[in-house]
Amino acid sequence: MKRTEVRTLLEQQAEENYKEFNHKLIPGVKNILGVRMGPLKDLAKSLAKEDYCAYFQELDQSKTETIYYEEIMLQGLIIGQIKMDSEERFALIEDFIPKIDNWAVCDSFCAGLKFTKKEPEKMWAFIQAYLADSREFPLRFGVVMLMDYFIDEEHIETNLSLLEGIHHQGYYVKMAVAWALSVCWVKFSQQTKAFFIKENNSLDDFTYNKAIQKIRESYRVSQEDKDFLKQLKRRNLWHSCRKQ
Repeated sequence: MKRTEVRTLLEQQAEENYKEFNHKLIPGVKNILGVRMGPLKDLAKSLAKEDYCAYFQELDQSKTETIYYEEIMLQGLIIGQIKMDSEERFALIEDFIPKIDNWAVCDSFCAGLKFTKKEPEKMWAFIQAYLADSREFPLRFGVVMLMDYFIDEEHIETNLSLLEGIHHQGYYVKMAVAWALSVCWVKFSQQTKAFFIKENNSLDDFTYNKAIQKIRESYRVSQEDKDFLKQLKRRNLWHSCRKQ
């Protein structure tokens, strides 16, 4: 399917109210049509069975024409649906990551890479470079992939160490680290509790407190643990982290 045909389908599915909703939900992102995830996933599933290479090439060759937010989202969803060998898929993932410029594309892309469950060792090795990346959204990609697929008994101690070692000023990195730590607590509360109470914990104050907030908001955490965590919150902070 040609890009013009895909754009027509997207434009037909666009909703003005949903467009305004997304503008508020994903600040700073332009060129939003307002297409819901359901139709985007259906279209991705269909395109994954066709000549997706031609569609990808048209997107990559677009120098002057506006690229919609939904077109980038769609490309990421297609990559998760394609049936191909491992090397080809990882090459597509690597090419796509620099296109991520917002949390919604990042998180939806990660959620769609379900093949990771069949090749966890390869993905674990692949994301290590991104967990040390200096760019906000490639780094968030690494953190969200860790959270989605690797918070397990084998990786929990390594994960806590990796998350503590992330010192990035980007709001969306800090929020991802906090979110990942909240999942660590839900799945491995004792190890994560030890992480929070250790004296030399080097998480920045914003991320530390945001992680506690997210844990306390979870319905899977006991009231006793929530009360305990409330006491750990760092007080009298002189700075805050705001969205850019």
